[in-house]
Amino acid sequence: MPFPKADKIWMDGELVDWDAATVHVLTPTLHYGYGVFEGIRAYPTEQGPAVFELRPHIERLHRSAKIYPPLDSIPYSVDDLCEAILGLIEVNGHEGGCYIRPTIILGYGEIGLNPLPSRPQTIIATWEWGAYLGEDALVNGVRVCISSYRRIGKNTIPPQGKANGQYLNSSLAKVEALRSGYDEAIMLSEDGYVAEGTGENLFVVRDGVLLTPPLSDGPLGGITRAAVMEIARDLGVEVHETSLVRTDLFLADEIFLTGTAAEITPVREVDGREIGPRGPVTEQIQSTFIDAVRGRLDRYKGWLTYVEG
Repeated sequence: MPFPKADKIWMDGELVDWDAATVHVLTPTLHYGYGVFEGIRAYPTEQGPAVFELRPHIERLHRSAKIYPPLDSIPYSVDDLCEAILGLIEVNGHEGGCYIRPTIILGYGEIGLNPLPSRPQTIIATWEWGAYLGEDALVNGVRVCISSYRRIGKNTIPPQGKANGQYLNSSLAKVEALRSGYDEAIMLSEDGYVAEGTGENLFVVRDGVLLTPPLSDGPLGGITRAAVMEIARDLGVEVHETSLVRTDLFLADEIFLTGTAAEITPVREVDGREIGPRGPVTEQIQSTFIDAVRGRLDRYKGWLTYVEG
């Protein structure tokens, strides 16, 4: 299936035709992965499209850039980028919602491992994109394996920055899973603790309690992860951030993955061990999340930024 296109891409303050949005082949980001990005979603609501947790995502983009100078020298504030995203969604006519990819890369300057001579460029793209792991997976779940590739260590590449190059680690695990007949992979930390999926945070339900790996075990501090923890507590579900090992997955009552792309996706099997269909805790959290991001729950209206204010 061809990749879905939109009309315009925002590049350093200019709206550029989709097919004309290009960068130089000698950008250090292409050669070394030196860049940062975000994944954000806008959802359809009765008041038009609304972006889920827009400001927290852009604040995290700025934090990631701070880890990787000179990316932090972009001339665009959080407010600037939020405004640009809302304008781009309107220009591209995404009434039914969309996926949003802001990224900060290095422009063509100097090829070499010193990024400092290069000027950062900021790019925002939007397109219409369905469920990352498939619509069926949102109900029936996915099959996952424990990857042989370990999640990047805290002193290798900072896992709390969302940097382009670090996702080579995730891609290797994803390819391994797909070639082995699974839908997704779970990555362990260097110490053997459960970290996350290739692009998702992970939650386990055991005896009615919701468990998720702490950030010290290597997962990204996911914004959907934080939303799920808030929803769970509001529903009266006990939540703990605690280290998990692979046998905790084998013996779980329920498992689900979370992320901007994956949203809330149940896991039905781990390394050939059946977990079961979508469980009651997963379903309750998932349905609440769906209602929240579509503007149907007043309690979570603060999560949404409407394209037409």
